[in-house]
Amino acid sequence: MSESSADRRRAILESVRARGYAEARALSRELCVDGSTIRRDLAQLERAGLVRRTRGGVLPADPADAVDTPYDVRRTQRSEVKRALGAAAAELVEDGQSVIIDNGSTMYRVAAALRQRRNLTVITNDLMVALCVSEHPTHQLHMTGGVLLDTVYTLVGPGAVASLSGMHADWAFLGAEAVHPSAGITNVNVVEIAVKQAMIEAAERVVVVADSSKLDRRSLAPVCDLAAVHAVITDDELPADRREAYGPVLHCVPAARERRP
Repeated sequence: MSESSADRRRAILESVRARGYAEARALSRELCVDGSTIRRDLAQLERAGLVRRTRGGVLPADPADAVDTPYDVRRTQRSEVKRALGAAAAELVEDGQSVIIDNGSTMYRVAAALRQRRNLTVITNDLMVALCVSEHPTHQLHMTGGVLLDTVYTLVGPGAVASLSGMHADWAFLGAEAVHPSAGITNVNVVEIAVKQAMIEAAERVVVVADSSKLDRRSLAPVCDLAAVHAVITDDELPADRREAYGPVLHCVPAARERRP
């Protein structure tokens, strides 16, 4: 590999890490090379395990712990707890309100519980959440634009952020990879951060819904401080001596225990 191609691929990697996502066409323009050259560069970086290619662009794939767990795995983890959290979140919503729903298996449970409401306007960037909402006869569904992260059925990138610009919703329900009293809400996949922040900006009230295994943890990239959210809903498996640090923002709900084989 020539020095110029090494420098170019280094520049690509730095750009992708800084932004969380980069379009192949934009990289081609910025580096003044044709599309076929960029595609070869991205293929080489992917083979090296440094990026993940998506339709039309590329995502960072390092460090190793910065990769989302596939949805098919997440949806089977703590499913009874997530169902209870989803029901508790849905209790906050009244008929006729507008709701932004983030991506993830817990958010799917929120969407499923909202079937008990009528005439909601629901905005989401999660394909599985959208399918759930679409089955309700009175809810109005809006999907963001964006680029698909196929393993987690999520739309991200500038298109998703732009879709939320100027919107105003009564509620935003967010998932989180980690919640910490001082570090706030943090996430594994940096490409999702801008979308989550746009959801927060668009909502009157923001509620984080996360099972207790996510609390007292810090993840790769910050989403927001705890002061930016109105409530954190979690389950009652969080020990009492760990709850005080979160103050009144924390709401622990009884959750059905998982059945053991």
